[in-house]
Amino acid sequence: MEKSVGVVVDGVDSKSCYMQKFRLYETRSRFYMIGRDKSRTFWRVLKIDRLEASELNIVEDPTLYSEAECCDILKRIHDGNKSTGGLKFVTTCYGIIGFIKFLEPYYMLLITKRKKIGTICGHAVYAITKSEMVPIPHPSVRSKLAYSKDENRYKKLLCSMDLTKDFFYSYSYNIMLSLQKNLSGHNVVGQSLYETLFVWNEYLTRGIRNTLQNTSWTVALVYGFFKQVNLSISGREFNMIIIARRSRHYAGTRYLKRGVNKRGRVANDVETEQIVFADASNGSPMQISSVVQIRGSIPLFWSQEASPLNMKPDIILSHKDAMFEATKLHFDNLVTRYGNPIIILNLIKTREKRPRETILRTEFANAVKSINQNLSKEEQLRFLHWDLHRHSRRSKATNVLLQLGKVAAFALKLTGIFYCPVTPNMKLEGLFPYSFSENNNIIDENKDDSGDDESKDYGVKPKTLQSGVLRTNCIDCLDRTNVAQYAYGLVALGSQLQALGFTEDPHIDLDNPLAKEVMSAYESMGDTLAFQYGGSAAHNKIFSERRGQWKAAAQSQELIRTIQRYYNNTYLDGAKQKAINIFLGHFQPQQGKPLLWELDSDQHYNVGSYGPNLADGIDGSFIRRSQSDGDIISESDATIRNLHAPDCQHSFKNPDKRSLLESTSDSFTCGSSICNCRQIYGGTGKDKYSESDHICYAEHEDACDCSNFLDVDSLSSGNSCEEELLERSISIASDNIANDQITEVPASESGPILKEKQSEEKLNKSGKHTDSFEKWVTHGEMLYV
Repeated sequence: MEKSVGVVVDGVDSKSCYMQKFRLYETRSRFYMIGRDKSRTFWRVLKIDRLEASELNIVEDPTLYSEAECCDILKRIHDGNKSTGGLKFVTTCYGIIGFIKFLEPYYMLLITKRKKIGTICGHAVYAITKSEMVPIPHPSVRSKLAYSKDENRYKKLLCSMDLTKDFFYSYSYNIMLSLQKNLSGHNVVGQSLYETLFVWNEYLTRGIRNTLQNTSWTVALVYGFFKQVNLSISGREFNMIIIARRSRHYAGTRYLKRGVNKRGRVANDVETEQIVFADASNGSPMQISSVVQIRGSIPLFWSQEASPLNMKPDIILSHKDAMFEATKLHFDNLVTRYGNPIIILNLIKTREKRPRETILRTEFANAVKSINQNLSKEEQLRFLHWDLHRHSRRSKATNVLLQLGKVAAFALKLTGIFYCPVTPNMKLEGLFPYSFSENNNIIDENKDDSGDDESKDYGVKPKTLQSGVLRTNCIDCLDRTNVAQYAYGLVALGSQLQALGFTEDPHIDLDNPLAKEVMSAYESMGDTLAFQYGGSAAHNKIFSERRGQWKAAAQSQELIRTIQRYYNNTYLDGAKQKAINIFLGHFQPQQGKPLLWELDSDQHYNVGSYGPNLADGIDGSFIRRSQSDGDIISESDATIRNLHAPDCQHSFKNPDKRSLLESTSDSFTCGSSICNCRQIYGGTGKDKYSESDHICYAEHEDACDCSNFLDVDSLSSGNSCEEELLERSISIASDNIANDQITEVPASESGPILKEKQSEEKLNKSGKHTDSFEKWVTHGEMLYV
């Protein structure tokens, strides 16, 4: 986060310094905030007017002061205001979260206590342990409206956003961006960092940032999960960090935010980054690596309506977007953020007695088919169907994870990982302006202009970049998705340790103590993300089995979590969604306009005449129902156009310059001049072996080209042909495929499925993968399991 000042004081360049500690004072007419850097090199002054009842006037003193000068200024302010009570100390704080207005007065949100939760490249990462909400206007200028029931209800709603849970920030490291973007000259600095996808207080800080044209006084909050652990292998220690960043776009709760909206933004959009690094030793540079994967709701227009009488609501699929324009926008956005290829791992069910998930399975396949028709071979989406529910019922947890590990290994081979040695003199901005090598994403740093490559020995491997990303989804993108993300993370860790020189073999056995540590970290992440979106911890049947947990105890735990999730989704998520929309600025209260709790979901969608209290068109899924066809737009079109900036050509291409939040509710308590809220803030085509297109038939018997999908059962062990026939609607035997013939089987409610002969699907005795599986990996065939 850019908080540097860029002025030399006593021979010290303050551009390398960041204000981290602040003291707030008040007089009758003004607040004075004094900020300083960690090394006490310079002090700055911010003035906030208190005599306006409903306006926010902020002035920054451009002068850099010494400590003695700052003390003298405070003394003079006190002496000049003695007639009205003088200058009073209010609180110590560690950054401004932002400013917000409901019906009349503005409030300032401050971090008053923090704790260090990790370090990345020497840059500290913090969590909030306490915060305060301070009314700006002096009590003498506030009207009765400032103390009204509606004003207090809005304050209580905002205070239900618990920023002491799952929010984190850094003063000097751009925590809202991946390590690769931070170290690859992404050109995202200053205010534009707040407009990125994962900064949740973008709206709250917009006013002060636009006024001061800097971010020196504010912190950029990311919402999700952060965990750093120290691990070892073969006696050598290393650090692993798991970061989950939740998108602030189309943010909300389980049944109130589903699918995609018109701008291609999906619900439960979370980027997960796994960073592995070893500290420098014996003069060698610190080595660091990262891998990014994502999860997100199925990018179609679909919804579910929570009901006290139905724990599994029907899935309602809208066919309003026949050309899948929103779905295409979503994947275009992913390519902008991460580059190609985009690998889709779809974990939803293949067969149900009453069609629910299978409805989306069919439509999702058709959407990808439609999109791929207009893409080049290199740009086509790689699509893998893998019914995790079915495989977990038929196989032990170990087998399921082994099968997912095979998928992960091939996906990782396609995208690569980010790896780089970091020397002490390297800075964060524009760190690696090196050219990109088309050879396996490698940047050759050993090559000089003389052509004498052997004359240089840096003692490190060439840097590599990740290009493309694995996108995993189930229905909620919580429970099954988290298992798959763990499997991917474990495989990625092996490659990262190999890149760092810790191991020669990237394989990590599931019984290795290291695998158990990684599973624990991903299980914690899964529980955290599930609470945020679903209202309970994640269902961890596979993890429980791997831990050897008593089956009856595990079943009891799963039942409790099911009930907890049902209760929260049915009775509490409405208020939680309101709080999220208030915090993110999607709903902005105004005098004389309908109050938030007076509007139902339909009114939210059709309330354009109410004016700017609904920020650019609120989504229709606000209260009771998740109609994913609504827009959530918190910026103007001009803002969005300005969010795009060039990035490393072949790495996460052109990072998306947009932004993340949500949390649990709690109580609100008010003081007099300061409101202490304990919890507030308290693709490729076919090769010569696949000359003919495969055909799959949808529920309405529309033929669709499945050339970019692969049908593989090599990942499932011990499944008979008879069992598979019960779960598929179309069977294509390997003999018929070879002869370009297609055999139809009566369609079931599971929709279109492709099948190859089981003998082709199993791994051969040498341990190699089937031809069909490798075709998916190499050439983007369609895969159904």
